[in-house]
Amino acid sequence: MINANEKRLPITEHFTEMRQRFLRSILGIVAGTVIAMFFGDQIIEILLAPVPDTLRPNVQAIDTLEYLSVYFRTALTAGLVLSMPWLLYQFFAFLMPAFTAREKRAIFVGFPFIVGLFLAGVAFAYFLALPITIQFLFEFGSDVVNVAPRISTYIDLVLRLLVAIGLAFEMPVILGALSVAGIVTSKWLAGKRKIWFVLAFVISAFITPTLDPITQSLIAAPLIVLYEISIWLTRLIGRRKPSSVTAVA
Repeated sequence: MINANEKRLPITEHFTEMRQRFLRSILGIVAGTVIAMFFGDQIIEILLAPVPDTLRPNVQAIDTLEYLSVYFRTALTAGLVLSMPWLLYQFFAFLMPAFTAREKRAIFVGFPFIVGLFLAGVAFAYFLALPITIQFLFEFGSDVVNVAPRISTYIDLVLRLLVAIGLAFEMPVILGALSVAGIVTSKWLAGKRKIWFVLAFVISAFITPTLDPITQSLIAAPLIVLYEISIWLTRLIGRRKPSSVTAVA
């Protein structure tokens, strides 16, 4: 909410600042990608680590330019992850004039929490979800055919899992922001528990390529836990909201 005594900027200045923030964000992604390119081979090695040693030789590059394409896609994704704090800063800096001093302090305090949740999601995907998924995909049907995935297919799968689960872990932040804006309440979220329980498995089905119940449950479980954390967070936000707006009857 904008303060009554705050000076409003002309619409042209808003567009100018938006363009500047956008260009700075692009430069941040470019810088992160360039840095990641120096470590491209090492990053790909890290992404290949969940593959068992006995199955590692089966991963292959068929086309001449396949590994080069994988190299640049991996560097771009790593650059996005590296520049994430900078991108979030540009986003909130553009919106900052519309916030009160109290809301600005809340954003400043919660900024590390936002980045930390994304990194926690990436870590969860890499250390827990990914090894189980890879084991299933490499061993399913291996007694009938020789499973030899292309490096491009494998890396695309891994990057999709890491980024999608990392973004899914931002749910408490998104619902908390909607609660501050007065769009959702803890009571409303609590009433949608059963619906979210089903949606968590639907989302996990979109994120993961496997249909086995173990992998589905492994992805759905933290989504359900994060939803409960979101309910607790919105309840806390509701208690701390000033009650001055509620009495105009």
